[in-house]
Amino acid sequence: MNFSFPFTSKKTFEPMKVLHSEPNSLFLISNQLQTLFQNVPAEREIVIVCVGTDRSTGDALGPLVGSRLEKKGYTLFGTLDEPVHAMNLAETITTLQQRYHNPYVVAIDACLGQLASIGCIQIGEGPVKPGAGVHKELPPVGDIHVTGIVNVGGFMEYFVLQNTRLNLVVKMADLIADSLHLALSSTRRYSVAKA
Repeated sequence: MNFSFPFTSKKTFEPMKVLHSEPNSLFLISNQLQTLFQNVPAEREIVIVCVGTDRSTGDALGPLVGSRLEKKGYTLFGTLDEPVHAMNLAETITTLQQRYHNPYVVAIDACLGQLASIGCIQIGEGPVKPGAGVHKELPPVGDIHVTGIVNVGGFMEYFVLQNTRLNLVVKMADLIADSLHLALSSTRRYSVAKA
């Protein structure tokens, strides 16, 4: 079964990478997301899937974003109460595909990267590949992805994720949630997935 979502093979925008502590990071990220959302046909519902688990500090970015958006009134997949993680990702994707016809999926996840990129938030076209940083084979998800580089990759990835500073993850989650809220509100598009 193919778990990927339809997305154009032709790039419609350049990937973006912004340090979370930049003074204009909220504007840059929300503006990029708003531009993307404006180009989504009205018949395609925008659905947010926040991937990760609260059992690992570094991997809690997705559920933290989901919980913050849920408090703002959005319905979505992946919160601290009901995380989307390795054990239920395939089932969640199946539920999403059954419930929505050709949704435009925004996937949120934490990732590992280079030392100089820690604290950066990336927006890219195409699906996120959950578990790639810890060498897991999980189904890809998303038409676009928003990832936060929470720590260094390349060595002892599970240990690194477990020992990531919660302060950094919370700040990045707040910024991603605020950026998504601003972009969706500005374009009058709302995430309507019901987990």
